[in-house]
Amino acid sequence: QVQLVESGGGLVQAGGSLRLSCVASGSTFSVMVMGWYRQAPGKQRELVATIRISGSTDYADSVKGRFTISRDNAENTVYLQMNSLKPEDTAVYYCNAVYGVRNYWGQGTPVTVSS
Repeated sequence: QVQLVESGGGLVQAGGSLRLSCVASGSTFSVMVMGWYRQAPGKQRELVATIRISGSTDYADSVKGRFTISRDNAENTVYLQMNSLKPEDTAVYYCNAVYGVRNYWGQGTPVTVSS
């Protein structure tokens, strides 16, 4: 069983920055595909960014050029650096880990961007 704990969310003005962190328990972090998702009020959960075991990354079109996902395998941590934040980035952000056929989720950290 893998536990994911997110931190770093909060309230920020439009144009500001936040860095989210997600720490994973266990010893399998380096072989897991990690991702960040978000869910805005009244909307479905959507993929924000993923980072593979190789370090290659993918981003939603809406965040390309503004968000950066990275991982530190020594610290079992995945990060999401969010710059140039917009009010439409307001959501609860969830960390996700995929290990084989198993899918794990964190409890979420809220991000609110004021205009």
